[in-house]
Amino acid sequence: MDKPSFDERHRTPVPLTESGGPADSALRASDADRDRTADVLRDALGEGRLTPEEHSERVGAAYEARTVGELEAVVADLPRSPSAPRYETPAGAYGSSPGADATENLVAVFGGATRKGRWRVPWRTNAFALFGGIEIDLTEAVFERREIVVNAVAIFGGVEIKVPENVSLRSTGGGVFGGFDVRTMEARDPGAPVVSVTGFAVFGGVEARPRRGKRLKNLRAGG
Repeated sequence: MDKPSFDERHRTPVPLTESGGPADSALRASDADRDRTADVLRDALGEGRLTPEEHSERVGAAYEARTVGELEAVVADLPRSPSAPRYETPAGAYGSSPGADATENLVAVFGGATRKGRWRVPWRTNAFALFGGIEIDLTEAVFERREIVVNAVAIFGGVEIKVPENVSLRSTGGGVFGGFDVRTMEARDPGAPVVSVTGFAVFGGVEARPRRGKRLKNLRAGG
């Protein structure tokens, strides 16, 4: 007999709000909602509640979810931590462009995605690679905020991030049967942009490092 699919096993979720009360399952999910779900799944994998295959399947479903109800279905049988991280918009805007507060999503499933050249970096970029590869090159980008976040998730895939050598590079991610290699550094100029790389790698890799010879000409304007 065939094993039931993930969707067949979770048809009647009971969605919750951040405070733990009932929520409208039809409410559109935000990127922060997807990230919180991914955090729950990562904890469950580390505790042995999920196999790597189950974790991979559910993370893919989380980042494809459009509603709160769909996200709740992904973690309906898992414990939720009250201290799950929440992401706030970083302070210290470099510019007033509407794009500075935007979020960009890069997805590579059995394929590839690239972001490079002269582009305006939003405060947050989500990169999800499943049996695929993503390249994010910030060496010629325009930083409209002093602090930006790159949330990288690599499952049987890879995410490569290149930054100018005169910005600060920080990391809060980790690898589970995979590599999360971020060459952290602090810029000499305290007002230089900060690139924070978070996320995780499962049977895959996330790599972030400065590109030698590539520097922002004006650290405080990002141009």
